[in-house]
Amino acid sequence: MTIELPTDVVGAAELLADPAYVHAKVRAAGAVEQQVDVTGSAAAAFTVTSRRALPTAQIPPHLRPFVGDRIDVRQVEAWEAPGPDGSRSGTVVVEIAGAPVRVTGRTSLAPVGPTAARVTYDGEVRAAVPLFAAAVEEAAAAAVRGALGTEEAVAARWLAGTHDDAPQGGTAPR
Repeated sequence: MTIELPTDVVGAAELLADPAYVHAKVRAAGAVEQQVDVTGSAAAAFTVTSRRALPTAQIPPHLRPFVGDRIDVRQVEAWEAPGPDGSRSGTVVVEIAGAPVRVTGRTSLAPVGPTAARVTYDGEVRAAVPLFAAAVEEAAAAAVRGALGTEEAVAARWLAGTHDDAPQGGTAPR
C-alpha cells in the first residue's frame, strides 16, 4: 500500500515524526482511546509507537467473539536515518492485543518530485486462529488498508493546514 504526500521527503519525515499529527491520524481512524510516543527526530532515525482502542464495528460479526467489544492495536514504525536524497526505510509491526493477529513488514519514504513524497508499506498479515485464519487475516488486512487510506486523507488536510488539529498553517509543504 502506498500513501502519496504533497510535500518533499524532509517535510514528510517531519510529518511522520510529529506526535500531534500521529494523534490526529489515529483519531481519524476511529480510535476511542489512544497513546502516542515518538522517540528520535525527523532529522535522524526515529520511532513512532501508537496504541489505540478501536470499536469492532468493522470486524465481521462471526469473528467478533475472537476480539471482543474493541480492538486494542499497537503499531510501531521504526524509521532509519535518511539517505543523501532524504529517502529512508524502516520496519512496521502492528499487533492486536487479545487476538492472534500480527502485521509485520517494511516501510519506505521516497521522493516522487520536488514537492511530493511516497510512503510505501509492504508486509504480511498472520493470524493463528484454527479454521478462521484466512477470514481473520483478510478482515485485519482490510482494516489496515482502511486505516492507511484514512492516513493519506488526514496527511493531505494536515499539510494544507485545513485539519482541525493542525497547528496554524499546518506543517508547511516544501
